[in-house]
Amino acid sequence: MQVIRYALAATAIAVAPLAAAEQQLSIATGGTGGTYYPYGGGLAELINKHLDGYDAVAEVTGASVENMGLVWRGDSDAALALADTVYQAYHGTDDFEGRQLDNIRALASIYPNALQLVTLEGADIESLRDLEGMRVSVGAPGSGTELNVRALFESNGMTFEDIDAQRLNFNETADALRDGDILAGFWSVGPPTSSILNLATTRNVTLVNLNEEEINNVLEEEPVFAAYELRAGLYEGMDEAVQTIGIPNVLVASSEMDDEVAYQITKLLFERTSELIDIHPAANDTTVEFSVNSTPIPFHAGALRYYEEVGAEVSDKQRE
Repeated sequence: MQVIRYALAATAIAVAPLAAAEQQLSIATGGTGGTYYPYGGGLAELINKHLDGYDAVAEVTGASVENMGLVWRGDSDAALALADTVYQAYHGTDDFEGRQLDNIRALASIYPNALQLVTLEGADIESLRDLEGMRVSVGAPGSGTELNVRALFESNGMTFEDIDAQRLNFNETADALRDGDILAGFWSVGPPTSSILNLATTRNVTLVNLNEEEINNVLEEEPVFAAYELRAGLYEGMDEAVQTIGIPNVLVASSEMDDEVAYQITKLLFERTSELIDIHPAANDTTVEFSVNSTPIPFHAGALRYYEEVGAEVSDKQRE
């Protein structure tokens, strides 16, 4: 596994003294072409700048599904993952059947992903059915994108057998579209994302609308999804808004994480948000309200302490 270490200042203003000796915290993110990587790197910077005694490292990983295992085994201290993956891991369903990861706890839901279906101008793709028989990237193996696309297909009477499914990460998907090796690709990521932005500077990209029926079908099957609109102008040449589905991204940790550390990280997220926004605009959605409205599993005891301090309304399912 590749580990990216951010250059961080040796001196910092501490939110609270936690420990005299420096301890390392690893944050599992995703590929470099998505949003997890810069967001996780930004969180690492916050921790190192504002929490005395902690050296945070962001890890490049295969994203959601892999990240659950990393936290469960203790190989990472915190991780970013899609809400459906987190829910399945915690309850031991779907891809986690027979291996319930019941030590997974949420620190916060931080921003929504948008499922983005991208093709090039002139491809004549206007619906999911138009993808039948085509070479299509459905995301890296074990990624949240792959899980989201599978859910979208199955709720609309399709499977990966209906297409020539390519399991590529975000950068590989953009390269394959640019080079004509695939005709369409899916991203489940916080918009805008660098790999689509870069592709749009060299090719005329088209983002495909999901129609009302396709959206309603997946919402009936997957309660963690919600209808989502990609705003006009999000990418170069995108003149109109595009309808799709969104899903929250959750920052998780093990239940064994020290309560004070979990509290301080949660506090940083919501009280130093402007510093994250400077790194990636997805952090504009990092709010207490979004977190308590979107998180599908119980909060860590330390995180719960913060939500209660600020008067947030936490549901019963979000408590131990």
